Amino acid sequence: MTDQSQHLSAAQFAPILHRFRRQSPLVHCMTNDVVQNFTANVLLSLNASPAMVIDAEEAAQFSGFADALLINVGTLTAERQQAMQAAVTAARQAGTPWTLDPVAVGALTLRTTFCQRLLSQQPAVIRGNASEILALAQQASGGRGVDSLHQADAALEAARQLARDYQTLVIVTGEVDYATDGQRTFAIRGGSPLMTRVVGTGCALSAVVAGFSSLSGDRLLNVASACQVMARAGEQAAASSAGPGSFATAFLDALWTLEVDHETH
Repeated sequence: MTDQSQHLSAAQFAPILHRFRRQSPLVHCMTNDVVQNFTANVLLSLNASPAMVIDAEEAAQFSGFADALLINVGTLTAERQQAMQAAVTAARQAGTPWTLDPVAVGALTLRTTFCQRLLSQQPAVIRGNASEILALAQQASGGRGVDSLHQADAALEAARQLARDYQTLVIVTGEVDYATDGQRTFAIRGGSPLMTRVVGTGCALSAVVAGFSSLSGDRLLNVASACQVMARAGEQAAASSAGPGSFATAFLDALWTLEVDHETH
């Protein structure tokens, strides 16, 4: 099958990044315990406003006025599942776009069952690695925990089918990221292998995607731009880093200073 993926130009995503910074969306992150601090710092570095509200009653209330909601099942528990469901229900009632990050779906039963149930509740975006997307589409059993056993392009057709079946957007991340609505597909290249050596870059991407999904206009272009912003920052950070420790700091700085107005590639 011929790949019909489009590529983002700086002219396409630069104004979206500027709009994101200007609007400073409030992103409600119900994310895993391992990545909360890094996720918050990534959002702050892009001038967004993060919040990590997890109690079921408060989460439902907060989702009513947040600009976007992230559901990340990385450290899912039965109690947290109830809180996440309450937040999703409230978000849908308020018209708040919510993003699903199906961490390790296919490898573990509780999260797999929960995420399959959430699919019918109108996520604006689903963001996962290839193994997670294949498992969510019930085309494979999943990866090795949070690690993907597949390249992103191996899950591209599954992503397109998921997008069509649930009228959502699907992002598959890997060496190349793909964002699709089932018809159009953007391919986002860039980043750095060091991004896989720092805990939380993928989860933070999901939070950034959630924030970008709240912008007006072409939502697929908006969330593809979120991937491109993170990839560009990863490239810039890697160029000045000696290893994972310095990379994590340089990555936040790159997000803060990223400027793409006059770039042509």
